[in-house]
Amino acid sequence: MIKNVIFDVGRVLYQWDLRHLFAQLIDDIDELDWFLSNVVTPKWHFQHDAGRALADMAAELIAQYPDYESHIRAYTMRFNETIPGPVEGSLEIVEALAARDVPLYAITNFGAEFWDSFRPTAPIFDLFDDIIVSGREKMVKPDLAIYRLALERFDIVSEESLFIDDMPANIAAAEAIGIKGHLFDGAEGLNVKLLALNLL
Repeated sequence: MIKNVIFDVGRVLYQWDLRHLFAQLIDDIDELDWFLSNVVTPKWHFQHDAGRALADMAAELIAQYPDYESHIRAYTMRFNETIPGPVEGSLEIVEALAARDVPLYAITNFGAEFWDSFRPTAPIFDLFDDIIVSGREKMVKPDLAIYRLALERFDIVSEESLFIDDMPANIAAAEAIGIKGHLFDGAEGLNVKLLALNLL
């Protein structure tokens, strides 16, 4: 019987799109595409998710691409503009689960500094019992260690827990230690899953 629900954050609860910020700074589409493929990229960003200091990352990237210094610095100060808003329907599911007193948790690959700026803008997380932030722990999904840490810190049983994520590798890792997984492809499918588990 599933008693606990563990959410991913990015692209499950909230959208994340680098283009949403940088389209405001770079008018030429070809240049924008090049910039997002070579300068501020998801791979570069994920270093912060893993615990690397943002200042060190920015200084290194500016040294490599000095013509884009202002854009790189904008990213460090305007990260929240890469989050256009909630994923449609997802926050309503969280609220419905909370109304039924389902314990709610999250494991998110998120830089600590960026989380500190984003979290106050998202009161939905007040409904969560606890949240593991990769940048604080210096471990990222799909490393099994972050799931083991979550089970220990949340004080929950793997077989009684459902993990929701949009990345197959992250789901596979959770299932490897006994957590039931749901590969997120939209709120409608998640709602069906939760109804089948009698959580809604």
